Amino acid sequence: MDALEKLVEIEAIKQLKARYQRAVDTKDWDLMRSVLAPEATSVYSDGKFSFEGRDKIVEFLSNPHGLGNPAIQSMHHAHTPEIELTSEATATGVWYLEDFVITALPTDAAPNGTVLHGTGIYHDEYVKIDGAWLIASTGYERIFEDVQPRATGAELRSRWDAKNE
Repeated sequence: MDALEKLVEIEAIKQLKARYQRAVDTKDWDLMRSVLAPEATSVYSDGKFSFEGRDKIVEFLSNPHGLGNPAIQSMHHAHTPEIELTSEATATGVWYLEDFVITALPTDAAPNGTVLHGTGIYHDEYVKIDGAWLIASTGYERIFEDVQPRATGAELRSRWDAKNE
């Protein structure tokens, strides 16, 4: 594979990861399913949440008690990619993660919910199946998480508000 072909493959992987992040934040579970290999694995939050298989990963992410809940809104950025093509059909990637998660669900400790700002390092593996790159394995290790209670009277508005009225 020449240098130009390598760059084209690396760009395809970058766009794949961008779709993954967009799928999480827009709660587009069909898009999420489309970026994961059937036998994909995931390890989130330093191993606190681990899953095997695309369906189990999507089930976890779309769970109404988690990111699938309209009262939980998120922004995930994956940047500064370090992508290595390990063969014509496999690659690895290291990405810096920054996430911002607003949870408008009350708890005893935070009656207005919480705001999380965090960072971490994603370690991914990719596989090319039928000419398309897919995520074979993904997960991150946290660098830090700053979780604060939401302010009294804070209001959370999102694209889902009109759909839920």
